[in-house]
Amino acid sequence: MKRGIFITVEGIEGTGKSTNIDFLTGLIEKRGFEVVRTREPGGTPMAEQIRQLLLDHDQEDLPAIAELLLFFASRSLHLRNTIIPSLQQGKWVVCDRFTDASRAYQGSGRGLDLDRIERLAEWVQEGVEPDMTLLLDAPAEIGMERAAARGEGDRMDNEELAFYQRVRAGYLTLADMHPERFAVVDASRPLADVQVSIEAELETLFSKNLD
Repeated sequence: MKRGIFITVEGIEGTGKSTNIDFLTGLIEKRGFEVVRTREPGGTPMAEQIRQLLLDHDQEDLPAIAELLLFFASRSLHLRNTIIPSLQQGKWVVCDRFTDASRAYQGSGRGLDLDRIERLAEWVQEGVEPDMTLLLDAPAEIGMERAAARGEGDRMDNEELAFYQRVRAGYLTLADMHPERFAVVDASRPLADVQVSIEAELETLFSKNLD
């Protein structure tokens, strides 16, 4: 059986990931493929428990290194129990964030050593990489304004603006480093325009993988 396609969707808060993942998965299903929609942190019962540790407001301080290790513990469960089996069954996997989020948030945002993050990625992923990473990009000011309009968020939604500016810069650096994998979409535009761009990027992926 031909391996499925692995798509990750990245971006700071307020860039419309959930809405556009709905749109993206619908496009894939219309082409007749089974899609597994999942998220990080999370994606399995135990990984969802780790998600609660990471995102809940709590009285205990969470050091940046502990945050990073929890993300990778969740990712290990997610890969072994959801992502890899689904790809082996020929399914398409669409994941709300993956390792690029650790590079951008814990690396660029928190200032953790990027080489250490890469070593963890090599250890946990064992060569599994997305076929395409869709980066929904918008200035941090726009993203934070949109996120605030949704109401109180989780622990990761409540950082200072400068943090999200660093995260965004980290994402754009990753896109420059890996142009063969990243598709950057300007998410500051109206939704209809964003989705035209997403559909065009998906058609490019189809043409590369299904010819």
